[in-house]
Amino acid sequence: MHFAELFFIAVGLSMDAFAVSVCKGLSVKKLSGKHALLVGLYFGGFQFLMPLLGWLLGSRFERAITSVDHWLAFGLLAIIGINMIQDAFGEGEKLDDDFGVKTMLMLAVATSIDALAVGITLAFLSAAVLPAAAMIGVTTFLLSCLGIWVGHAFGIRYRKGAELLGGVILILIGLKILLEHLGILSL
Repeated sequence: MHFAELFFIAVGLSMDAFAVSVCKGLSVKKLSGKHALLVGLYFGGFQFLMPLLGWLLGSRFERAITSVDHWLAFGLLAIIGINMIQDAFGEGEKLDDDFGVKTMLMLAVATSIDALAVGITLAFLSAAVLPAAAMIGVTTFLLSCLGIWVGHAFGIRYRKGAELLGGVILILIGLKILLEHLGILSL
């Protein structure tokens, strides 16, 4: 997997965490660096761990589904992307100023489930998971830290656009993987 593809996957996966971070920023009356660091560590940490877990699961089943792995990669990325696009047009995130462990764990898991599916896809593609997970985690950390500040400063008006863009990016990457494996596209 090329660096650019991996970067766009990382950005696409980060959009849910970015959107939730924007909402967290909206909910805080007095924002501090501690808030940004906490959100970044939770979201970035889970976005790092989930692809590793997905890769372990996918590696176990790789031999059984090698002949259809490109279809699975396309399907998983398309489903994730479509869900993100639907979220962009759905109701907004509930504003909640709770930064407790229980709340942050639930949000971190919810925003990183997509990364688990991407980890499975990485196993099917025989891609190096550690650099991918690291890029996804670091990108999410940085965008989550930025998101909380953006939310605090500008409000929720950019959430829908971020989720829409993330969804489109993931669908296009899935389509590219499929077309390459079918021999229609060669890069």
